[in-house]
Amino acid sequence: MSNAMDIPIETGLDPVDRRIVAATQAGLPLVARPYHAIAEELGLSPADVMHRMQRLLDAGAIRRIGAVPNHYALGWTANGMSVWDVPDEHVAEAGQMVGALEFVSHCYRRPRHLPDWPYNLFAMVHGRDREEVADKLTRIAAVLGNWDCGHDVLFSSKILKKTGLRIAG
Repeated sequence: MSNAMDIPIETGLDPVDRRIVAATQAGLPLVARPYHAIAEELGLSPADVMHRMQRLLDAGAIRRIGAVPNHYALGWTANGMSVWDVPDEHVAEAGQMVGALEFVSHCYRRPRHLPDWPYNLFAMVHGRDREEVADKLTRIAAVLGNWDCGHDVLFSSKILKKTGLRIAG
């Protein structure tokens, strides 16, 4: 399991927070109780580790904690970032609907760059092959209905290492 953390520069972390971030930024331990393992490593109580990490999440110092799978190792070799031209007044609602689909791993709004790039909604879709991704894009288009004013898909050509900001312990 990986721990994706982004720490804003202006966020004041106390020394214990910094130790927790440094201990988890490369990933949570793959054990049944990862926060207990971190607590033991740092000489803290598990409750303190969990409370502090929740506080950092709530404050936005940690954006999210989640698994970052290797899609290729899982057999998902067709990974496509679908891009959608959705009317601006509907993009928030459209994003909620598309992001709720079980096959969309992440969905977000991005600015258009007209005239060359009309797309303002991005949704990552994974499949075992490009045909499966195309079928999933058809499902997204059906969800969007008339809000789909055009779309495309950009397929991954290699795996990029996904890491956030790193701080020293």
